[in-house]
Order: sequence, then structure tokens, then C-alpha cells
Amino acid sequence: MSDFYFNIEEYILQHSDDEDPILSELNRETNLKILRPRMLSGHLQGKVLEMISKMIQPEKILELGTYTGYSAICLAKGLKENGMLHTIELNDELENFILKYLRKANLESKVKLHFGDARTIIPQLNEQFDLVFIDADKRQYLDYYHLIFNLVKPGGFILADNVLWSGKVIELESPDDEYTKGIFEFNEFIKKDDRIEKVILPLRDGLTLIRKK
Repeated sequence: MSDFYFNIEEYILQHSDDEDPILSELNRETNLKILRPRMLSGHLQGKVLEMISKMIQPEKILELGTYTGYSAICLAKGLKENGMLHTIELNDELENFILKYLRKANLESKVKLHFGDARTIIPQLNEQFDLVFIDADKRQYLDYYHLIFNLVKPGGFILADNVLWSGKVIELESPDDEYTKGIFEFNEFIKKDDRIEKVILPLRDGLTLIRKK
């Protein structure tokens, strides 16, 4: 990241709400103890997710890719009083870590953890969602989209993370690595899908906001 963009992000953070102390602790412990800490949403994106959730005031949220629970906590802050967030994580070794911070945030009763392959778990969910956040295996983004689309209420929102994939999506006409290819194909499909409205925000690694018509 250039000095200009680093300084701009610092300015943005200095003029936004401070990071929740529990999220700050979660962030630090993730960086100290968990592999690939860059997967964590972090302060800026977390605050954006929280604000979007509070604007929508969802009753039901689905998250694909829990990691250590940072984004789940941010999204759950916007739930209606009796709302519920379902979050799916492949790595069950993270369960104790996630539960620790859900308890600290007093959100354990509002978040239902599922462990396993999201492509297997999604069809078993008997719910309709106001908001879905996709941040799991980049190779499977289009599969996830097809699986969750009919579970999203008309007027509901889908958020997809990492859609710019460090700029790799514009480097090749036909990406040959599976992760870039997955994001590329997802973006191309979304572009042509007339059942939705969509816009990409250049936030961190790209966040697509999708509204189902």
C-alpha cells in the first residue's frame, strides 16, 4: 500500500468511531495466535458492515466464512431484538475462539454457528434472510450465490467480500489460478444478473453490495 493510501486510511479511521474494545482484543489475539490473520475484516470494514446491518435492521443474517468471528459480531449488532445470525465456518478448530468472543460481546444467543462445507449446510437451512455476507472459499463464490439466492427475501441484500482480489481480476482475460478464476466468474455473472441491483465499493479488497429486486 502506498504512503498516500495508508495515510488516507489512517485519516478515515481517526475520523470514524473507535474500534470496539472487544473487537480490538479479538483482532490482537487473532494476529498473535491464528494462521492467516489478514482474513479478519478489521476495524474499517467491520464498522462498514455494522453500519449496513444497522441500516437494514435484519431479522435473519447468513454469513459464509466466520473465521474468528469479527465480522459476525459486527453484523449481529444490527439485528432486530429477536434476530438471529447463522454463520458457517469450515474449520471447526476455531470453535472455542469464536465462542469466547461471542460471549464477551453478549451475542452468543444471537449467533448460531455451523461447521462444515457451506455448500452442504446451506440447503439444510430452512430460513429466509434479509442479509447475506459471502466471505468463504473464493473458488466457490458463484456456487454460494446460486445456493443462497432463493433464501434471500425480495429487497434483501447480499454482500460479497474480496471481489477485487488484490487487483488480479483485471490482470487476465481468463485467470488460471482457481481463486482468481472463482472471483472473476462471480463478478462476471453478477454484472449480467438482471434480478439484482449492484455496486462494488473499493473498500479494502473490494466489497460488492447487491440488492435483490
